[in-house]
Amino acid sequence: MSIRALIVEDNAVARSFLTRVVRESFSDEIRFSEASDLDSARQWLGIGPGQQAQASADGFRLILCDLEQPDGAGLELLAQLSDYPAIKIATTLHSDDEHLFPALLCGANGYLLKEDRFEVLVEELQRIVRGQPPLSPAMARRMLGQFRQHDSRLAPLDSGHGTLDSSSPTDSLSAREHEVLTYLSKGYTVKEIARLMGIKWQAVNDHVRTVYRKLALASSPEEGLQVGRLNDD
Repeated sequence: MSIRALIVEDNAVARSFLTRVVRESFSDEIRFSEASDLDSARQWLGIGPGQQAQASADGFRLILCDLEQPDGAGLELLAQLSDYPAIKIATTLHSDDEHLFPALLCGANGYLLKEDRFEVLVEELQRIVRGQPPLSPAMARRMLGQFRQHDSRLAPLDSGHGTLDSSSPTDSLSAREHEVLTYLSKGYTVKEIARLMGIKWQAVNDHVRTVYRKLALASSPEEGLQVGRLNDD
């Protein structure tokens, strides 16, 4: 069974490099499509400006999207892919949360740092596909803050004080997810967190994957785009 992959990258050398990374990461046959700009990517997806990409019988299962497109369109494309059933990965030269967090708000399942070694990128891609997305302490702190803001906006009023009750939305953090994020924000590894919480390390990764999903649900694509624009100013 073959897998369709879309590589969105304006630099031809980088496109070739990322194609090699993807090919090395899977034992399946890969059918590649390449796009050097937003218009080309939209053509492959069969959408126009402002349209959401929809699932199709022979759709892409993996999409790598460069955040440093000359037209700044990386986040815009991720926003159009928010409901598209593929693994969406942001590729970037920047490792700081200021650049990466907007991509997560737009629904990216993870990110790859293009300056990492080939072997590291292959391992990271395989981890993301297995549901083990990367999460630095700075990113975990940013996520905690985002969920606090989200919950405070949705909290019902009770005698003039905002409180959360049993009717909290499903995209709020559970107690376990909050605990995992808190440990990650302090620099603990996944295995250390598993030992501290008395759970398997795979369960920690499951919580992180769920947090990624809830982050996208709690944030509109436009919010991610707005964060990106503020960071560019």
